[in-house]
Amino acid sequence: MDFDALRFANFKTLDDAVSDWEQLVRHLVDLKKQAEDGLHKAANTADWSGMNAAVTKEFIGKTAGVFTDAHTQANTVHRILSDTRDELKQYKTDLESAIDRGLKKNLTVTSTGGGFTVTMNIHPDRAAHGTTVPEHSEKDVTALRDEVQKILDNASESDNSASKVLTAIADQTRMGFSDANYKDRDSAAEAVEAAEDLAKIAAKKPGDLTPADFDKINSGLAKYKEDPLFAERFATQLGPKRTLEFWEGINDPHVNPNVARERFDQLGDLQRNLGMTLATATQSDSADMASWKGNMIRLGDKPVGPNDLGPTGFQVMSNLMRTGDYDDDFLKSYGTKLMKTERELTRDGEVENRLWMRGMNMPWLNHIGDDSGADPLTGYLKGLSNSPDAATDFFNEEYLPKDDDHKKAVSNFSYLFEDRKWPEETNDHGDDLYVGQNNLALALEAATTGHPAGEIPTLDTPAHNADQAKLFNAIVSSIGDDPERLTGNGYMSDSMGQIASEYLPDINRATTDVSRDSKDWPEIENLYPVEGADSGVHHRDVTKFLFAVGQNPEGYAAVEVGQEAYMGKLMAHHLDPDLPADQRFSTDQETTVKYISERSGEVSGTLGLGRQEELAKPAGDEDKDFDYSVSQRKNIISGTVGTAVGVGTSFVATPWVGAAVGGAAGTATSAVLEGVFKDAEGHALEKASDEMGSRWQAGLSKNNEYVALGAQTAANEYHLKNADDIGTWAREGSRQGYINARAILDGQAPGSTTK
Repeated sequence: MDFDALRFANFKTLDDAVSDWEQLVRHLVDLKKQAEDGLHKAANTADWSGMNAAVTKEFIGKTAGVFTDAHTQANTVHRILSDTRDELKQYKTDLESAIDRGLKKNLTVTSTGGGFTVTMNIHPDRAAHGTTVPEHSEKDVTALRDEVQKILDNASESDNSASKVLTAIADQTRMGFSDANYKDRDSAAEAVEAAEDLAKIAAKKPGDLTPADFDKINSGLAKYKEDPLFAERFATQLGPKRTLEFWEGINDPHVNPNVARERFDQLGDLQRNLGMTLATATQSDSADMASWKGNMIRLGDKPVGPNDLGPTGFQVMSNLMRTGDYDDDFLKSYGTKLMKTERELTRDGEVENRLWMRGMNMPWLNHIGDDSGADPLTGYLKGLSNSPDAATDFFNEEYLPKDDDHKKAVSNFSYLFEDRKWPEETNDHGDDLYVGQNNLALALEAATTGHPAGEIPTLDTPAHNADQAKLFNAIVSSIGDDPERLTGNGYMSDSMGQIASEYLPDINRATTDVSRDSKDWPEIENLYPVEGADSGVHHRDVTKFLFAVGQNPEGYAAVEVGQEAYMGKLMAHHLDPDLPADQRFSTDQETTVKYISERSGEVSGTLGLGRQEELAKPAGDEDKDFDYSVSQRKNIISGTVGTAVGVGTSFVATPWVGAAVGGAAGTATSAVLEGVFKDAEGHALEKASDEMGSRWQAGLSKNNEYVALGAQTAANEYHLKNADDIGTWAREGSRQGYINARAILDGQAPGSTTK
């Protein structure tokens, strides 16, 4: 920093800036609260339908989040400015004190325009007689000079670090606000400095890295992996090419045997930490990060490693995508180039992609799970499972096969789910691995539901949009055409079950066989309200889909528990005496109850037949496996169903979530699920089967109990005098639906279209 700039600094402008930011932070605290309590909570408790559900509710949620990010960024900027201002004021005071102390020793500090000099004040008479300067005075001159220089250096560091981190924060987003949150200027500056230091170490030749280097990188990434300034600076300083070379080289025992031997057990931790750091980095909108993303994609089909004999960039980078939340646009562009490369290597799926199998020159690139990481689609699909929007776009993306005479577009979903010849791989015991296909199912779960795979939807989960609904239709239709696509890949069924549990309004609509262009369709829309887009699935496909899902314990549990919860909500919704006439299915209560019960019975009956099919197999799962999976749903949905099943059209349209506890919907659903879980934990169905001599009859009987319980509980909540009649109607409807399930599956029911 310039000597005069600090000595004569006027901090009024900076004081005003700090004051303005402080005031802005206070205002944003109020706005954030208003946005959350007013906009966001009101949106989550309102009745939405159609495009309002798919667009407006989501927009309001994101808008409310903007106020939170704005407050976070404003608070961070205020802290940095305040810290810097206070430090510069202190350095000015230190400088003035040093100058004053020098004067007392006859030393003068003089500006030279940019720098300064320290001189000894000698009386003219002494100067005329050639009196020499005492040795101790020379030491005083040197000491004062060093002190002043140190003060200026510290002031420069304070000013430069503030500028550096403020610029980095501003560069994080092109529009909107960054969520970078730092308690003070030093913590932000330390993050940037740590990133630069670790990037220099990681940029070494892989063979030169030591175990100590490994430890420093791993611990640093673990500490800062979610820090936006650190992540962006680390990624851009290291660069995409060096990133690939680092991960490939550190996994190759021929390149670095010491690290491979001494840190092998920690490679999984490093993979997670590095992947999450890069994911955080991709969320930055800085120009350097935009260049990083583009170059990483361009390197995808290029070999990595010495002599161009190693794996491709896609194979290396995809393994770092298994953790973290990568930027959607990056994932989409990366996926487009990845699939283009895949289709070229397989001639649009005609031959196996042998390049993406582990060969002699390829190190073991994955340490999260059993697969080697040779197939880049395995890691990439795992990344998509954490990024729902990118997953939806990826699976719906279409391409035209080169040599297809009729030029019919093929979607990425169709190619991967139906056509792809997946590279074969085994574990250490020689068992076949299906990690790629399982990750495909996880990615489809995210793509169709709008939330990361393995999670349960919340009030903030947007309603299904047209693209998500289109993909769900494609899944159901594909399995309907060839159920073995799922039954032959049972490891996908847990995801398929979760998907189905979130599309129960669509599934129940399909069981009515009412055409969407029929005059009766508006009544079906009232009976089964859909929040957002309707998938338009068909009865034939739904039946075969449910039968296939029902053959897996986890898939069965997800849909069966979901259907019983949904049935309870429907009963509470339609038995409400205050339900507006334009939302009613029928003015006749018996007709409504029987209609709901019959379709619910059919869904449960089809699932029950799937369960029965699995139990009949020589090496199939047992009753206890299904019961265990059902009981486990109690833990999975804790805090969501039963404690978050509300009333109102939009909450009936979303089986898993709703308003806070209250009303008949909460009571009816809780009562039903309590019975379902209790029976599963006590193996009631197995015991009833032994007593009745028929599993199917036992399932029918149990289902009748659940449906009647849901209907009667709702009726009692509304103090309806004919609650017993309502229970009877529910049993009759449920029984008929359960019976119909077998005939419909066999294609023997009147009007059946399943064959």
